[in-house]
Amino acid sequence: MCRFLAYLGPDVSLESLLLAPPWSLLRQSYEPRFMKRGRVNADGFGAGWYDFGVREEPALYRRATPIWSDRTFASIAGLAHSGAILAAVRNATAPSATEESNTAPYVSGRWLFAHNGEVVGFASGGRRMLLAGVSDRRAGEIAGSTDSEVLFAMVLDRIDAGEAPAIALSGVVGAVMGSTGGRLNMVLTDGHSIAATACGDSLYVHEEAPGVVVASEPYDDRAGWREVPDGSVIEAREHAIPGELRIGGMSR
Repeated sequence: MCRFLAYLGPDVSLESLLLAPPWSLLRQSYEPRFMKRGRVNADGFGAGWYDFGVREEPALYRRATPIWSDRTFASIAGLAHSGAILAAVRNATAPSATEESNTAPYVSGRWLFAHNGEVVGFASGGRRMLLAGVSDRRAGEIAGSTDSEVLFAMVLDRIDAGEAPAIALSGVVGAVMGSTGGRLNMVLTDGHSIAATACGDSLYVHEEAPGVVVASEPYDDRAGWREVPDGSVIEAREHAIPGELRIGGMSR
C-alpha cells in the first residue's frame, strides 16, 4: 500500500507540507496511523508540483529509496514552493519491483496521478485483461510494471473521451471492481482541481479557505479533518471556499 497527499491553495513550501508536520508523509513512511495493509512505506517516494508562470506541466521528483534517506530532497524542499502539489510514499505490492518508474506520482502532460491499493490478480492475468481495453496511445506511455500506471492509463483514456476527472476515476473503479476487484484509492490533479476515490483504504479531506488537502491520512491533529466514506468520489477546485468540496457515491 501507499500514502498520498494532494494540495490546492496558497503557495507553500514542499517542506512545510510534506516534511515538517507532526504526521507528515515523511513520518507516514515509517509510522503510518491509518494504513490498513502493510506497516511501512519505504519503497520509494515522489512529489509533483506546478508553477503555471513557467509551464502547464508539473515538475516531478521521484526516487526508489525511502523519503527519510534522501538528503537532496530535504535540501530543496524548503525552497520549492507551489499552490498545487501531489506527493506519495510507496509500499510496493509484490512482485512489482522497487524502482523509480514504479513510483508515484505518475505524470502525463498536465496530469499527476497516484494510487493507494492494488488490483486483485494483476500479476496473474489482470494486467493483460486491463491493458486490452487501453488505447495504444496511453499504453505506450506506461514505463513501469505497476497496476497503478495501468489504472492511470485507463483514467486518461476516459478523460480523452470527454469524461470529467471524477467521472473517469469512478468509471475505472467500476470497471475494475466488476472484473478483478481490488483496493482503489486514487487521486488525480491538473493543478487546478483534485479528484479522488475512496475504495478500500483510508481517505481524508481538510478544507480551509482558500485551500484543500486530500490525503490518505491527516498530517496533523488540528480540527477540520473529515474521513471520506468508502465508496465515494470527491471533487475539489482551486480557490474553493469551505463547503464547495463535492463528495458523492460511485456507481459500480
